[in-house]
Amino acid sequence: MDRFDSIAAFVAVADKNGFSPAARALGVSPSAITRLVSALEDHLGVRLLQRTTRSVRLTDSGERFLARARRIMDDLHDAEQIAESERATPAGRLTVSAPLMFGRLHIGPLVCSYMNVYPSVSVELQLVDRMVNLIEEGIDIALRIGHLTDSSLVARRMGATRRVVVGSPAYLRDRPPPATPRDLEGHRIIASTASASAGRWRFERDGTATEQEIAPSYITNSAEAAIWHAVRNGGLTQVFSYQVIEHVRAGDLTVVLADFEPPAYPIHFVYPTSRLLSAKVRSLIDTAATTMDWDFVRF
Repeated sequence: MDRFDSIAAFVAVADKNGFSPAARALGVSPSAITRLVSALEDHLGVRLLQRTTRSVRLTDSGERFLARARRIMDDLHDAEQIAESERATPAGRLTVSAPLMFGRLHIGPLVCSYMNVYPSVSVELQLVDRMVNLIEEGIDIALRIGHLTDSSLVARRMGATRRVVVGSPAYLRDRPPPATPRDLEGHRIIASTASASAGRWRFERDGTATEQEIAPSYITNSAEAAIWHAVRNGGLTQVFSYQVIEHVRAGDLTVVLADFEPPAYPIHFVYPTSRLLSAKVRSLIDTAATTMDWDFVRF
């Protein structure tokens, strides 16, 4: 039994003084109304309506229940109106998740711009370098880098990024730049476990993927720390291009082994479902699409 449908049927019968008028008002058959009201009476264990061949009237229990039933239906209507309003106009709390460095560089500025346009939305931004469970952790929308495996999520592609090996020009002047991944054996290696393995770096050429063992002289779980060390001539590090694109454009870092890079990694917004997508989520995606450039493939 759908309790709300049963209560709505009971209120309609009381308001319209009959099963047939109630059925016409709700757009269903009289027999459907009868079944709904009977199911409600069975559930409550009391008779709400006294039926005769010529009339229908409320019992004492029905009179008392009708007042509460009206309040229930009014509350349901108000809740539906609020939900419909929030779907049309961004409002309420929005929880966003993103990787730490991408969030600091790009999602933080996006949220700032977004909240200036939609002041009725309050935002919680969670920056974590792990795969969050959107449903279990109450996340409305998340930014993910890489190929998606969770088919239960809806994805909107927002850009792409490369995985690159970089070193400073000064460091590369002191020794020959690597021509192949095997040449890394002669270089100082900075391993960032935030974006790659501490012991192996992945490469690909002509559709064939390979892994190169590395012997890091410096290991950190912070991509920013690895990049900082590389800029200061500390060696070579493998990171995402979005993390170093400004350093490369400024001439602080140089990309090496570009011919051995894996295919670009897509950047997506993901959210649990596209059905009845809330205005606050939809407007955040639209704001990013119109104001942000997250194509980090070309330097």
